[in-house]
This record gives sequence, structure tokens and C-alpha cells, in this order.
Amino acid sequence: MNIIEVNRETCKQDGICAAVCPAGLIDFKKGGYPEPVPEAEEICILCGHCVAACPTGSLTHRAMSSEKCVPIQDRLKLTPEQCEQFFKSRRSVRVYKKTPVKKKDIERLIDIARYAPTGHNSQCVEWLVVAERDELHRLAGITIDWMRWMINEMPQLAKERHMDLVIKRWEGGTDTILRDAPVLIMAHAEKDIRLASTGCVIALTCLELAAAGMGMGCCWAGLFFEAATTFPPMIKALSFPDGHECYGAMMVGYPKYSYYRIPTRKASKVIWRL
Repeated sequence: MNIIEVNRETCKQDGICAAVCPAGLIDFKKGGYPEPVPEAEEICILCGHCVAACPTGSLTHRAMSSEKCVPIQDRLKLTPEQCEQFFKSRRSVRVYKKTPVKKKDIERLIDIARYAPTGHNSQCVEWLVVAERDELHRLAGITIDWMRWMINEMPQLAKERHMDLVIKRWEGGTDTILRDAPVLIMAHAEKDIRLASTGCVIALTCLELAAAGMGMGCCWAGLFFEAATTFPPMIKALSFPDGHECYGAMMVGYPKYSYYRIPTRKASKVIWRL
């Protein structure tokens, strides 16, 4: 079959599929039917816009038929008010219950996050999930070793980050690295992919937001991430595939405490050019 095929019995000849194609790979003339341009095979990024935007489900892409694309349900759409509260009430959760997170729930989070946008629809994001308590403690300890190295080799930067206090709390039995979170999720990708870092950060952001809908909370593991990208012992411990790099890490678990108010934030600084 061609890269796209159209059911002429149901097609309304409205040209929507051609209008939404990012690369202009669908030729449409009023009164006719959509057809792929000659270079469509080579250039198509498999985004699925053409299939998703067809009101009658008349267009089939070789890589995805309309039957395989789940319909959007109007009853599940957020109102502006729901959306506003959802984003404004997001909190970075640093205190977790001891309740383990089920593997199927982590899989669901990652399944949602894989729909996050990636440059040129590369879908380049891959994942590393650590949920074994001793391993999490070991990784936090390696981060502490990195901070000790920082104090010796880059003392001014370490002082600005109050790394001595973090180490002191660790030595007193308090984990301020991974916060005793039951799960650590890392996003990684081939470092030669130009927009891999952006794709990973967006995917982790989507995962964080999705977690709230499942009763979970998250926090970006900033100190751990720095060690994961610069400290040889940590890079060795994580053992990402050759040519891959970590582009973000997220602690995940069930919040021990609830939040009842939305804190204030700085006013936005906007340059308007209307």
C-alpha cells in the first residue's frame, strides 16, 4: 500500500489531513482526494497528525491505521479551571510513604510520558528505573562521594551549594539526595541525537504531572543528576548503553503529606510585541 490510503466512500474531501501535515507531504486539491507527494516515503516522521485529525477516520497511514489510534473522549477533557489548578498545585514532593510503587504503575507512567513531544518525532527517550532499596542507597552514597570530591576540587562552588551541610545530614542518617524515595526514574538517550536532552526533560515533566493523577508525587533529583553526568564512579554504576547519556532523574513515590493551598510565586516578566 501507499504510505497513506483514503477511503473514498467516507472521506469528506475537506483537506484537513493535508493542512496539518508538518512537512506538507499530502497533496490535496479541492474536489479531489488526498494523496502522498512523491517524497513522502523518505520525509515522513510518523507523527500521525493526518490520522488523528481526520474527523471520519477515512485516512490510514501504513504505520498506523485509524483503528489502532484511540479516540479522544470529550468527557475526559479538562476545563480551563481544572487545568489551572492542576498546574498551580503541583508540588515537588520530598517526603514519601514507605509504600512501594507497583511495577504496573511505573509502566503506566512511562507509557503516558512516551507521548511527550520530541524533536522531529524522534521518540528517542529511553528509561532506567531503580526501585531496589539497597541500590538506591548505594547511588545516593556515590553522590555524596561526588560532593566530597567537589569540596576538595571546586570548594567555592561546593560552598555555594552548601554541600558540606548535605554531607553532614547524610552522615547523621538523613538522605537529602534521593529522600528515601521508593523509585528513581532516569531518562536517557543517544547523545548524538541533537535534541535528545530536551526530549528527555519534556518526557520527565510529563511523567511528573501524570504521577499526580495516580496519587503519586515526584521531585527532580538534581544533585544525583549532576553526579550522573560528571562523576566517573556514578557513570560506571549506572551503566547506560554505549553512546547514551542521562538527561534527567526523577524521584517517585506516594506523598506522606498533603497540600491544601497554592503558594504565591513571582509575577511573570513578559516582553510583549503585539
